[in-house]
Parts: sequence; structure tokens; C-alpha cells
Amino acid sequence: MTVRTRVFVDFWNFQLQWNDRAGEQGGTPVRCDWRRLPVVLAEEAAAKAPALGPLQIDETRIYASVELPRESKLQGWLDSTINRFPGFRVFTRRREAMPKPVHCRACDTKIERCPTCNAILKRAAEKGVDSAIVTDMFSLVWEQALDVAILVSSDSDMVPAVERLQDRGIKIVNATWNRYGHELAKTCWAAFEMDPLVGKLTRT
Repeated sequence: MTVRTRVFVDFWNFQLQWNDRAGEQGGTPVRCDWRRLPVVLAEEAAAKAPALGPLQIDETRIYASVELPRESKLQGWLDSTINRFPGFRVFTRRREAMPKPVHCRACDTKIERCPTCNAILKRAAEKGVDSAIVTDMFSLVWEQALDVAILVSSDSDMVPAVERLQDRGIKIVNATWNRYGHELAKTCWAAFEMDPLVGKLTRT
């Protein structure tokens, strides 16, 4: 009997760590083969937790926040490339850059503008991605369309939702990185690190 499985990817949580762990080749950043991602993750999950049985990947969901217009190229790539892969769905939320002064602890001064160009210091905080993942997980459970979730994230904010879902019999397998996101990994039914998978996931 196959196990209905979906992959949930917190895009920036994954991508920033990928950039750090995969590094560069010949001065060019190593790119992830997104088409292979769900296959490799399912293979690793089944290898780490044989009790799951054969996993049938029904869908891979990518959740990303985008700051427009600065990241319009990223938005286009997510929409026109990743979202068109068979079995993939992309969900994006807009990220707004807001003024974010920097506080110097040494002199107790608040710096609101760049000392070089005088531009207002801003930060575009990610909002809504975690809640979107959690909401979709609960919806799929309510629809009886999910047995196993492979959660690609290291965000501890998701721990309470993971606990509730697992109380309902859903097995959540966390795909994380070495020395990163320990709290979420230990809460999930099973977990594995993606560092050893970088070679398999590298786009050639």
C-alpha cells in the first residue's frame, strides 16, 4: 500500500542554507535541481524510516515570500519555471520593506540612514509563509488527502502545529540541515539532514 505524501518547502529557509552548504563551483553558485528534490527527499525519508513503506509523492508545494519590484525576477522564475513542473505548486506572498533603524549598543545610538548614501535603512521581514504551510497541512488532513508530510523547514515556530497534526496520526518527516533547526527536527516523527544529499540535488 502506497502512502500519500506531500512535500512542503519553506523556500527561503531552504535556499539560504543551500547557498551556504552547496557553495560555488568555478565562481558560480551551485544550483539545486528542483525537479529532483521531491524524489531525493522521498528516497531519503523511506531509507531513514522504513516503517513508512513506499512513499507516493502526490505533490510538492513551494512557499516563498517576494519583495517586489526588487525580486521580480525571482517571482517570474517561481511562476514560469518551478510552478510548471509536473506535481509542483508555488505559493508566493508579498514582502514589504519597512524602515528598520539599527541600534548601536556601544554608543546607544539609533541609526536610521546609511552613513554612506543616506538611504533609509529598511528590512523586508518574511510574513505568512509558516502560517500558509500549516493551514494547507490542516486542510489536507481534513480532506483526508495526506498521510505523510515531508517538511523542508527548520523554523521552530512550526512546532505547535506539528504536534497537533501528529496527534491526529499524521507522520511528519523533517528535512533539515546539520546544526540547524534542532527543535523542529526532534518534534517531528522522523528527521534527516540534507547536507549529504547536496551532490544528488546539484543541477548538472
